[in-house]
Amino acid sequence: MSKKDIILAGVGGQGILTIATIIGNAAAAAGVNLKQAEVHGMSQRGGDVQSNLRLSTEPIYSDLIQNGSADLIISMEPMEALRYVSCLNNCGWVVSSSVPYKNIPNYPDEQILKEEINTLPRVVTLDIEQIAKDGGTPKSANVVLLGMAARYIEILSTQELRDAIERVFAAKGKKVVDDNLRAFDMGLEAVTEE
Repeated sequence: MSKKDIILAGVGGQGILTIATIIGNAAAAAGVNLKQAEVHGMSQRGGDVQSNLRLSTEPIYSDLIQNGSADLIISMEPMEALRYVSCLNNCGWVVSSSVPYKNIPNYPDEQILKEEINTLPRVVTLDIEQIAKDGGTPKSANVVLLGMAARYIEILSTQELRDAIERVFAAKGKKVVDDNLRAFDMGLEAVTEE
């Protein structure tokens, strides 16, 4: 049996639901079972958002990930990544943006946040907004993040995820598809280079 329990985290408006849609589309096309818990939190722009995605080659009976059993946290925001660290299993990975999204007045000190996330045993953080801007795809930071996480998803290949990006964005035209594929590849290559 192969499985992957993923927590998606971020702030409303950052594109967490798009990441979930791409992974879900890839899973469906690959014949992988998928359960997604409803998005928790305030999904309007600026509120915290979290979703559980469970993928398995065997039937899945619950859509919720138990505390201490998540394999992967994919987060658009470092504070949101840290919020769910207790959900990770002993071998779990955190893949997150390194740059805070300061949506609250009492946002924690950036340096302390950075030090805390860097103490995690298995973590990858990059400035996804800057990577997206540098690559000419400023609206695709979320897909850069998905590219960073691709190698840790394992149950789906990078090609299956790329194919899903093409399907998910097809209705928006070739340029949007190409921009998102480029963003995905930039994230993938940024982690491979480390």
